Amino acid sequence: MHTLTKRAALQRLVIGTAAAVAAFGAQAQTTTLTVASFPSFDLAVKAAIPLYKKVNPNVEIKLVSLAFADHHTAMTTALAAGGNVPDVMGVELSYIGRLVESKGLEDLGKPPYNGMALTPKFAKFTVPLAMSGSGTLAAIPADIGPGALFYRKDMMDKAGVTEADLTKSWESYIEAGKKVKAATGAYLMADAVDIKDIYIRSGLKAGEGIYFDKKGQPLIDSPRFQKGFELAKAARNAGIDAKVKAWSPEWGEGFKRDKVASQMMGAWLGGHLSNWLAPDSKGQWRSAQLPNGAFASWGGSFYAIPQKAQNKAAAWEFIKFMTTNKEMQIEAFRKLDAFPALIEAQSDPFVNEPIEYFGGQKARQLWKVSADKIQAIAVDKFDPVANEIVNAELDKVLEQNKDIKTALADAQSAIKKRVRR
Repeated sequence: MHTLTKRAALQRLVIGTAAAVAAFGAQAQTTTLTVASFPSFDLAVKAAIPLYKKVNPNVEIKLVSLAFADHHTAMTTALAAGGNVPDVMGVELSYIGRLVESKGLEDLGKPPYNGMALTPKFAKFTVPLAMSGSGTLAAIPADIGPGALFYRKDMMDKAGVTEADLTKSWESYIEAGKKVKAATGAYLMADAVDIKDIYIRSGLKAGEGIYFDKKGQPLIDSPRFQKGFELAKAARNAGIDAKVKAWSPEWGEGFKRDKVASQMMGAWLGGHLSNWLAPDSKGQWRSAQLPNGAFASWGGSFYAIPQKAQNKAAAWEFIKFMTTNKEMQIEAFRKLDAFPALIEAQSDPFVNEPIEYFGGQKARQLWKVSADKIQAIAVDKFDPVANEIVNAELDKVLEQNKDIKTALADAQSAIKKRVRR
């Protein structure tokens, strides 16, 4: 009965969507709407296609999906060239600053979209991420990535390590890693860089940037990055990281072969662990808040409309369907473990359901607490450049024992030269 009710609700919404498209000026003939996305964000579109098509037969959805980096490179190139653009563009958080400032996207805050009226519906920190310095609303949030610590409870039990040992402080987390390594032979984390990545994102106030201040000046040579580098170095010296980069084949194998006992990432990692990274470890993983009371956003996805798109009216209605409909947001939550940006969907009973993969833990409740505490940080089009330079310098600290203060100063200088504001 629940499924029928849910389907009926979706049908009613899409019928209303079809009427809105007509009112927006769409023609009766078939419209082919091209949606460009990337794994696993594209799964939400795949789930939506039959629902959208069933009661809106005049709109065909053509999904074009490329690997994460390839997709964003293609979209950046297409916007710069002004051609070969999709009608709807999926954008991940790490690229949003660059694409927002490209001036190749529609301002969804202005008529005929009037997207600013929708902003109270979304988690407070999401919408500012998609706004330019001049106030342009370039994209609408679909999902968010509340930061979480995932850990193997069976390995912690064997090492006599509690969740409190992992989360009390960063120093306690590192000490716990030593016990896990001694008792199980597993590394506590895949890469010491992960500690730096979380640390520099946590504790920021609303409106602050990770890498740049409001005037566009880099913030690398600062106590925040100093502490992040020190913690990463301490983890490497303790021998608790496997020295493998996220998303590498070795990273995936580390989970499958029980060689990595914890991972800090966005809540969406839960879906990756259960679906393909470590499906055989069902019941052994748990989720916790980040160490030291940290709350940080890790990833998140948006939809945008290129200025050169051919079917803007239909594109806007599809984006609203994907982002403001509670049932569709929950469907994506079920399929992807992508935590919804829509506040209404965050209160759905689904959030309180136990997760079998996490031993019956109601982990989504923790993710909601984190989502409520995350601040709206500022993004900059040069964030990817800064991230690349900072990580290159941290590698020198970890691999070549480069002095941390020198590394940060060099990173600060290199970023200034690259961006040349």
